[in-house]
Amino acid sequence: MAYWLLKVVLTPVFLLLWRVRVEGRAHIPPHGPAVLAANHQSFCDSLFLPLVVPRKITYLAKAEYFDSRKTAWFFRGVGQIPIRRGGGKESERALETAKDELAAGRLIAVYPEGTRSLDRLVHRGRTGVARLSRECGVAVIPVGIAGTVDVQPVGRRILRPWRTVTVRFGEPMRMEPAPDPSDPAVGHDHAQCRAFTDALMQEIARLSGSPYVDEYIAPRTAGPADAAAGPADAAAGLADAANGSGYAPDGSGYAPDGSGYAPDGSSSDAQARDRSTARRHPS
Repeated sequence: MAYWLLKVVLTPVFLLLWRVRVEGRAHIPPHGPAVLAANHQSFCDSLFLPLVVPRKITYLAKAEYFDSRKTAWFFRGVGQIPIRRGGGKESERALETAKDELAAGRLIAVYPEGTRSLDRLVHRGRTGVARLSRECGVAVIPVGIAGTVDVQPVGRRILRPWRTVTVRFGEPMRMEPAPDPSDPAVGHDHAQCRAFTDALMQEIARLSGSPYVDEYIAPRTAGPADAAAGPADAAAGLADAANGSGYAPDGSGYAPDGSGYAPDGSSSDAQARDRSTARRHPS
C-alpha cells in the first residue's frame, strides 16, 4: 500500500522537476517473475526506475537503511527488503530471498556491476544475475539508465532539477533453465553464465549510451562518495563465488561461502580481481 501511495505522490513531482524519457517499456512482462538488470551510476537510479515501471519493483537493500526509524519507513515503502551484508550464511539468505520473490511472481531489480560506477562507464557484471535466470527459469530484462548522475552525482544528497533522465528497456534475455531445479549444480557451466552476463552488460551499455569496459569496478573504501549509497547496493551484485564458478570445485554444491552470491558484490573471486589488475597494470 505504501509503495503505491508514494508512487502516486512522487510521480507528478518527478515529472514536474525532471524530463523523464522511457523507451521499450513494452518489454516488461505485465505479470509473472522477471529480473530487471540495470547499470548503476547514482543513488537516484533506484528512484527513477520504479517511477517508470507500471509494476511494483522489489530491491534487496542493505539492512543498515532499516536501523533508523527516520529512513526505515521510506525504504519499506518503496519496496525494499532488508539484507545483512557479508559472506557465508548472509549471502545464502540474500540468494534465497531473491528466489522467494521470483517464486512469488514478483519483479526484482538488480545492478549486476555490484556497486555504483564512478567513471560513467558500464563495467563487467557479476554472474549472479545469470544464475538467477538459470535456476529460477526467469527472463532478465536489460535496462539502460542515462542522466541520473547529472541529477545526483555521487556524494551529493540533493537532487538537481531540470535535467533529463532516460530509461531504456531492452528485449528479455534468458539462460537455459537448470535441468534439476532442486540441484542447480547439476549441469552448471560457469563459462555459459559468464558469456550470458557479458552479453547482458554489453546490451545494458548500448541502452544507456555509456561505453563498456570489461573489468570489474575497483573496490573502494567508504568515504564521502559513499555517503548517499543507493538502496540496492547491498544486494545488487549477486556476485560470483570465491572460485569464480559459484559452486564447490567438486561440483557437489555451492561454494564454501554458502551461496556464491555476495550481497554487495564484494566477494568476487580473487582470480577475477587479479585479471582486472593485470589489465590495468600489465607487466
